[in-house]
Amino acid sequence: MSNGNAAKELGTASIGRLLIQYSLPAIIATAASSIYNVVDRIFIGQGVGPYAISGLALTLPLLNFFAAFGAMIGVGASTMVSIYMGQRNDEDAVRTLGNAFILNIILSIITSVFGYIFLDDILMLMGASENTLPYAREFMEIAFIGNLLVHIYLGLNHIMRASGYPQKSMYITLTTVAINVVLAPIYIFVFHWGIRGAALATLCGQIVGTIIVLRHFLNHEKPLHFEPGCFKLKGKIVSNILTIGLPNFAMLLCASMVVVIMNRSLGIYGGDFAIGAFGIINSLLNLIAMIVAGFTQGMQPIAGFNFGARNLDRVKQVFKLTLVCGSSVTILGFVASELFPRFIASMFTTDSQLIELSAHGLRIALAAFAIVGIQMVTSNFFQSIGRPKIALVLSMTRQLIFLIPALLILPHIGNLGLTGVWLSMPVSDTLAALATIGTLIYFVKVKKIFTNYEYKLK
Repeated sequence: MSNGNAAKELGTASIGRLLIQYSLPAIIATAASSIYNVVDRIFIGQGVGPYAISGLALTLPLLNFFAAFGAMIGVGASTMVSIYMGQRNDEDAVRTLGNAFILNIILSIITSVFGYIFLDDILMLMGASENTLPYAREFMEIAFIGNLLVHIYLGLNHIMRASGYPQKSMYITLTTVAINVVLAPIYIFVFHWGIRGAALATLCGQIVGTIIVLRHFLNHEKPLHFEPGCFKLKGKIVSNILTIGLPNFAMLLCASMVVVIMNRSLGIYGGDFAIGAFGIINSLLNLIAMIVAGFTQGMQPIAGFNFGARNLDRVKQVFKLTLVCGSSVTILGFVASELFPRFIASMFTTDSQLIELSAHGLRIALAAFAIVGIQMVTSNFFQSIGRPKIALVLSMTRQLIFLIPALLILPHIGNLGLTGVWLSMPVSDTLAALATIGTLIYFVKVKKIFTNYEYKLK
């Protein structure tokens, strides 16, 4: 297998051009994925009703749980592929691809069977009521069918991007999004299939995306492709994939836990509509976060390849540039949420009560969002250079270490109630950013990660 010109450019081309080349497709792809979630909520809110938005919000922890496994395998495998390619270790790059494919199949089957058996119990634990449970159940029953496709598609799409095909990865994601956006209104407004129609539209897009990405890696003309023997699980390969991908898994798993606690707290202090308001707020948060994630995904193969090749100056350059880009995005998100909260909320629903709850929550929840880009980029950077433990801790600060205690404490201070639930988000954002800055300063000043050539992959 040859690494190809696309991979070789990672060590020689301009950092700015490379970041644009790799980030732009990733941004378009990740933002498009988030946009079709936003579109789903808009169609469901306008075509089914406010309780359906709340029901859909309840499915988010389960969807994040599924995505956590796919992201763990995809990000872990793509990082190792980048590093192996930088080291010109083609054999382990191919084994990583095959092992990632098998791991995705195994994990998707296990999670689907478990989730389907205990679906109603899980949804009730997440805060479902008799008004919202039917909507959540209908959506998840279809989502379970597509779980295997989600794992394969997400995992292999990450590897495709890291192996020198960022634009093709983008086109595949755009194709899945386009299918969903076209079919969702037809299924909801024409066929009147309700929330089940939205789930079916998503499933159709996933089927097409999975077929295309599998065809890519079955093509022996590609620099990285399936080869005989690559599917046999190897302890070293599996360990590297799971260890490197663990921060992404932990981040999404923590997100699921947080949403469960958030939904239960919102149900107590604000009822079903407060849960729906969080669904709207979370749609905007995910959209912004996915744009930042696009930059970090663009950074990953550049940082990983050059770290493997010991080009530390280039590693430093791509980190600094990504940090500026990611922070600019979260600052814009903060400004939009503070200036236009009612406009954003009214896109999803015409219900006045839900609009007021969403606008109020949006202003408070994103009050410190301007500094979130620092935390997101830095934690992903450590992951890109093969430091999963550091990345894991940093990724957990915002969504677990600080947010969950804040969620449990703030609503009870001075009878803050619902306002306390919203306040927990900017409090955790601030503390996580401070912890990240302190960690970064330590590794730059003391460990000298950008100048010490003995600072190697563990």
